[in-house]
Amino acid sequence: MKYALGIDIGGTNIKGLAVTPKGRVLAERTLATEDGGGKKWLANVNLTSDSMSEELREAPTWIGLAAPGIAAPDQRSIRYMPERLPGLEGLVWRRFFRAAQPVPILNDAKAALLGEVWRGAAVGASDAILLTLGTGVGGAALVDGRLLHGHIGRAGHLGHISLDPAGPLDIAGTPGSLEEAIGGCTLKARTKGRYESTQDLIAASRHDDPEARAVWLKSVQALAAAIASLINVLDPEVVIIGGGIAKAGPALFRPLKEFLARFEWRPGGQRARIVPAKLGDRAGAFGAAWNALHSQK
Repeated sequence: MKYALGIDIGGTNIKGLAVTPKGRVLAERTLATEDGGGKKWLANVNLTSDSMSEELREAPTWIGLAAPGIAAPDQRSIRYMPERLPGLEGLVWRRFFRAAQPVPILNDAKAALLGEVWRGAAVGASDAILLTLGTGVGGAALVDGRLLHGHIGRAGHLGHISLDPAGPLDIAGTPGSLEEAIGGCTLKARTKGRYESTQDLIAASRHDDPEARAVWLKSVQALAAAIASLINVLDPEVVIIGGGIAKAGPALFRPLKEFLARFEWRPGGQRARIVPAKLGDRAGAFGAAWNALHSQK
């Protein structure tokens, strides 16, 4: 039996899926990452792989990984990921697994987009954008059937586009970025300390708190402006919204679509579909497996 192993190394959990070449799940694991400054996380990656191989009584034919950071152009390692997951930068995964063939690794948002296009919310799309809305704002783009990587791998950091050149600098040095406008990392500043989480803000907005509603709608308006701009640049057929904030459902998607009705350029009435992500925490592992399957062809 041939199968691909996809492993998504997150800040909190490591997610592993063993899947057939057609995407049927054979085995699944979730382990705590244990990124406490040491290399316990590496042992947990190994445990994730070994436990699924033991369950299936056969080693994987293909292995692929997803992780935070900027991947090297050859996808053999993560080139840049400071301050987290010690030992990740420069680690060649083929050596780690002692694999007979290359073990590719992708940035986690890029892998999640591939997963959603393969088995999730955008099956079959050749032009798609993914935005993950949480503490920060991640992203990835697929154009003409190809994942965008860019010159050094930065392509897809959509949360760091500028919406306000006079705004505060974000962690990438971008003034007034999308991440600053809607990311949970700036929520206290945007609400003057009133709310601890975006979920709290949305709940207050639903209960007719006018200040909460104003802050929330301003954030969604910024998201719509960013999406309209990205549509003009990349012309996707579908925009996938994932991450914790996307779980707000109609509280997010209803005003987002209303703003986009005003902002999006729609030649001939054509417009991009806006859809919630479907795969949840499985997306990165699915994408890592797909990438492993197709990088060998």
